[in-house]
Amino acid sequence: MGNFGIRLRVWGDWACFTRPEMKAERVSYDVITPSAARGILEAIYWKPEIRWRIQKIHVLAPIRFSNIRRNEVASKAVKPTAAIMAGGLHSPMGIAVEDDRQQRAATVLRDVDYVIQAFFDVVSGTDPAQKHLEIFRRRAQRGQYFHHPYLGCREFPASFSWAEDPLPEPAPQLAGERDLGWMLNDIDFVLDKKGKVVRSNDGAKVQPTPHFFRPVMSGGVIEVPGGDDCEVRR
Repeated sequence: MGNFGIRLRVWGDWACFTRPEMKAERVSYDVITPSAARGILEAIYWKPEIRWRIQKIHVLAPIRFSNIRRNEVASKAVKPTAAIMAGGLHSPMGIAVEDDRQQRAATVLRDVDYVIQAFFDVVSGTDPAQKHLEIFRRRAQRGQYFHHPYLGCREFPASFSWAEDPLPEPAPQLAGERDLGWMLNDIDFVLDKKGKVVRSNDGAKVQPTPHFFRPVMSGGVIEVPGGDDCEVRR
């Protein structure tokens, strides 16, 4: 049905786009991943009728890392319905943080600044694409969102604004080309027409498929291949 493009500037004091190969400690990629960029767009405006696709990432600030230690919990909270079914009405439904706290080291990014260039495909519904585009533009200009967008981790909130021409120039340190190695592009969830994860015949959710690609940053700009592009590996 065609696609319609947007550009959004996002920035923040801290960011962590965790490499999946790191198990014990968190280590961030050098730049924001396309999947994290898509999450920011969906936090501002999401509808099951459209699918966001990241086209380019403009890196504006120098890439700087910092090492920190963070308090985390070692387990996940059980959903209330699952807790009741497992242990009755008196089963615990939360986590005692003092009893479940653990410290983990993290290598995170600081003072990040990006421009996300993306477009969306209209996959269903009767609303024209121009309507979706204007709603997103209005929400971005007003600072509205469904939930606060974040930079990889929820404790690292992202500020954002609608990006107008001309775009800011990247930092001089980003001149030339830089191979960033293998990076997570996105995770392919099998969704139905209502945007919910499809389940198999036995009721289990169909497992998503991660997609990886090898980005080369040229002058601060990263070209993101589409999901069907031969550069993407699964």
